[in-house]
Amino acid sequence: MAARTAATVLTLALVAAGCSAEEATPEPLADSPPAVPAAQIDRADVDAAVGDLDGFVEAMMARTGTPGVAAAVVYQDEVLYSRGFGVRKVGTDEPVDTHTRFQLASVSKPVASSVIAASVGDGAVDWADPVRRYEPEFAVADPYVSEHATFVDLLSHRSGLPDHAGDVLEDFGYDYDDIMGRLDQLPLASFRDSYAYTNFGFTAAGNAAAKAQGTDWPELSRRRIYEPLGMADTSSRFEDWANSPNHAVNHVLAEGSTTEWEAKYVREPDNQSPAGGASSSVDDMTKWIRMQLGGGEFEGRRIVDADALQYTHTSHSLSGESGTEGARDSFYGLGFNVGTDDRGRVELSHSGAFALGASTTVFMLPSEQLGIVVLSNSAPVGGSETVAAQFMDQVRNGRQTVDWAPLIAGIFDGIAEEEASPVDYATPPASVTPARSAIEHVGTFDSPFHGPAQVSADGDRLSLTVGKDGQLTYPLTHYDGDTYFFETSGENAVGPTGVTFEIANGAPASFTVEYLDKQGLGRFTRS
Repeated sequence: MAARTAATVLTLALVAAGCSAEEATPEPLADSPPAVPAAQIDRADVDAAVGDLDGFVEAMMARTGTPGVAAAVVYQDEVLYSRGFGVRKVGTDEPVDTHTRFQLASVSKPVASSVIAASVGDGAVDWADPVRRYEPEFAVADPYVSEHATFVDLLSHRSGLPDHAGDVLEDFGYDYDDIMGRLDQLPLASFRDSYAYTNFGFTAAGNAAAKAQGTDWPELSRRRIYEPLGMADTSSRFEDWANSPNHAVNHVLAEGSTTEWEAKYVREPDNQSPAGGASSSVDDMTKWIRMQLGGGEFEGRRIVDADALQYTHTSHSLSGESGTEGARDSFYGLGFNVGTDDRGRVELSHSGAFALGASTTVFMLPSEQLGIVVLSNSAPVGGSETVAAQFMDQVRNGRQTVDWAPLIAGIFDGIAEEEASPVDYATPPASVTPARSAIEHVGTFDSPFHGPAQVSADGDRLSLTVGKDGQLTYPLTHYDGDTYFFETSGENAVGPTGVTFEIANGAPASFTVEYLDKQGLGRFTRS
């Protein structure tokens, strides 16, 4: 499952609230009577749901095989629940506890928005400031947008950059500066009139806020939020997570299994730290949730200006239209999904996903002063979202009105299918056109966006090397005629993808990589 699952997970968090994209509208359980809406949630409702949380987590872990989970609940400025389950790494007996550090993936975004809100609150930057004022490397295809895109535009994903712009370049070994220098090649949608989830657009805003204050993002985060809240288990530097003796290791499903996990990869997200590079424990996250629900105050101290924080909770982009009569559209604030539940209460949420092994979610009902966070050390299969959905359903209705596990698992399966190639490369066509001689394909090629590539031959076997300093090498398997395929890898992997050579003057002059060509930039031309 590709990293851009993290974008679609926004919808899942809304689904967990009973919200409403047409394809994600939950069906009531057949034997469940209609729920009776309550005027408000009271302590007894929350206590009853907290009493069921162990069961929700344990059932999810038994169903999915997820190695380790931590969850916590905040209500009325009190931590009612905080517990770890399972192990930090499969094959060990190292337990997850409430101080175990998990990579937050895109739950880093709402955390980052509070860092920037603190900076806005004391006048270091303004929401309406052009990001390029402080981050001169930021540039897109339209010079007007480059000069005028503000913190609000980039933090609410309305700059016009395409979905997950530049993410695959990180797999190819390019760093933040390299990627910033190539965003201007991407086609733009309407500025401030479109929504597309972009990690590097968000990151540019975070780094701009740090540069405006003469520091880097990890230090700004520590100074503005982590240290004032006493979040000793939290950092926006990868090395702090990796070097912690109590951190949850990334896990992916073993090949061919749906419940067996292996610690195979490490995700190093420093290049997009504001968007996905934070790590934290559930104990620390409860402090952040308390501050969020407290309007920027924590234990009697002002951490973030109330108006600046509230601005992050306000809708700034239409992220999804329901298309269903009576259903609700979905919106994005500044680092948050923003919506309303069926009783008109504002809800704030975000999920995070690393295909290389992390899955997280946070959900808050500010009017009820209620929040839940669920962190896990497995690639995204919907487990964290399911636990949060079950908890909120139990709080609202006193029982499970929806069979959440298959619903959310089905959405994740749909995401994976959507990202996969429509071509079944495992099944050759009925009549296969033979391949050209391997030696004809050998050479150096180049893409202005994706960089250099080398096609090599070992006898009749071809391989493709791509990325900065030859970061990745893939064996090419012949499919038909001038089309080959390889198995993608990295955070943005999508399964098998095609490589089609274009012929000029009887020889391969260029080739196009299928999964790199969504924006028309997947062509590599022979040097």
